[in-house]
Amino acid sequence: MSPPDSTAVRRRVATAEDITALNRVFAKAFTERYHRDGLIGVRVPELNAEVWRYALRDAGDGAMLWFDRDDQLLAFNMAHRSGAEGWMGPLAVRPDRQEQGIGRTIVQSAVDWLVAQGATTVGLETMPRTVDNIGFYSRLGFAPQHLTVTVTGDTAGGKLEDEAIRVGDLAPADRAATIGRCRERLQQSVPGYDYSREMELTAEIGLGDTVVVTGPHGIAGFAVFHSAALPAGRPAEELRVLKLFSDSTSSFLRVITALEACAHAGRLRRVAIRCQTGYGAAYASLVERGYRVRWTDLRMTLRGRSEGAVPRGEILFSNWEI
Repeated sequence: MSPPDSTAVRRRVATAEDITALNRVFAKAFTERYHRDGLIGVRVPELNAEVWRYALRDAGDGAMLWFDRDDQLLAFNMAHRSGAEGWMGPLAVRPDRQEQGIGRTIVQSAVDWLVAQGATTVGLETMPRTVDNIGFYSRLGFAPQHLTVTVTGDTAGGKLEDEAIRVGDLAPADRAATIGRCRERLQQSVPGYDYSREMELTAEIGLGDTVVVTGPHGIAGFAVFHSAALPAGRPAEELRVLKLFSDSTSSFLRVITALEACAHAGRLRRVAIRCQTGYGAAYASLVERGYRVRWTDLRMTLRGRSEGAVPRGEILFSNWEI
């Protein structure tokens, strides 16, 4: 491996004071990426500052920034760990310093940090049409997995069923207990995975909520979602699912119904789900429900640190983007 690029002279953990600089590099780098892929008319907007605050706090010490010799932001990588599940994103290098070896530095630094933190899964997502990105990550030890297909469905109305709970509606003690039960149920299926921090931060920052459906044996499924607008300065229009677990396809559909009810209650036009196509029955059920394909990403995992196996018939969607 080549040595770190000499222009990356300082690295530190990001804070909320860095959001303006992060947004500037994010918008420029991803707009440039789309243009290089032939999508000339695409302009990537800056992100809602509250979404960045969530990302920084979720990443903690994994929110890594690199600065050039003029103390200007050169690159960033947000490395996240949900128990044993580690992933990185977003990450970007300033357009004027790309193809200089800096990308290798920021990806390897995140890999090293996640491994040191005990992550047994290390992954990321990239656009499947961007073959140079796929080749770049492959040379760093990542292997392609299945597609993640973003699908959206219009909000048709409805109310939460009696066995569905919005965690944000509970008293603090009951909220903590419910989040704990979700953590325990998930770890029965995928030992080490833990989305409790995402649930707590989502509620604390006010970006969304968690919905839970129960059955005869306790937790049957849950989903963490954000309903705040993703781009800066735009009204909220959709409910975005970050994490979703269900013990069966029937429970999955109950979770989807609950998400649609939450979107309707929040006067949001649609529900957006990043559906991992490794779960064919879940994907088919969304298509049959009228959900439309909007975008695709390629999921990649570090060799030897792939995703935890989920028992047959169960479903786990874990969004590796913010």
